[in-house]
Amino acid sequence: MSEIYFVRHGQASFGSSNYDQLSELGHEQARLLGEYFRERDLRFDHIVTGDMVRHRETAEGICTGMGLGAQQFEVYPELNEFDFHSVLRAYTTQFPEHALPEKPVAADFFRRLKKGILLWSTGELEGELPETWASFEQRLGAFRESVMQRHAGQRVLAVSSGGAIAMLVRQLLQAPESTMVELNLQTRNTALTHCRFNSRSMRLSSFNNVPHLDRLDRESMITYT
Repeated sequence: MSEIYFVRHGQASFGSSNYDQLSELGHEQARLLGEYFRERDLRFDHIVTGDMVRHRETAEGICTGMGLGAQQFEVYPELNEFDFHSVLRAYTTQFPEHALPEKPVAADFFRRLKKGILLWSTGELEGELPETWASFEQRLGAFRESVMQRHAGQRVLAVSSGGAIAMLVRQLLQAPESTMVELNLQTRNTALTHCRFNSRSMRLSSFNNVPHLDRLDRESMITYT
């Protein structure tokens, strides 16, 4: 059986000077996911990540929870998140009346980011951006094709980011661009998205599940940033 589990990274350091690192809660989320895998004797032939710090730290936490020693992860830059800071900056520059308030909360950030991504997807977002929407689409498609050709008969764990996973799911569903935005903003930290594949196609089995956190005493550990 060929299958791949996509994991969104644990809670990152939202609001700090360096978003690209896990918070204390993010490390715990990752470890608990690893414990969930271990309890179910769910093992992986390959663990792959993007090349962001929060991806690696999440994979390391999962391995700790699984009781594994130090691991070497195969790195795919294709799994990296799009540069949402640049998208947000371009949007607020293009629409200065929508500038962030002096003391923004998460809702202020995500409301503007959603509008910025939609404009980015239709080519209407102005300013210099490090990546086009088409390039973002292409690199996730390239990763999918690589998995389908290289990992037949294997179980793969891929640690990535919410936007990248949302783009891949949108492609699998052949859904409109706006679907990626909706999926991105509801993807939970360390959530599992499960797909089955062969050399010709990949199919979505489930999306955005947090079985390791889905209990009353861990409800407060379910996060989105």
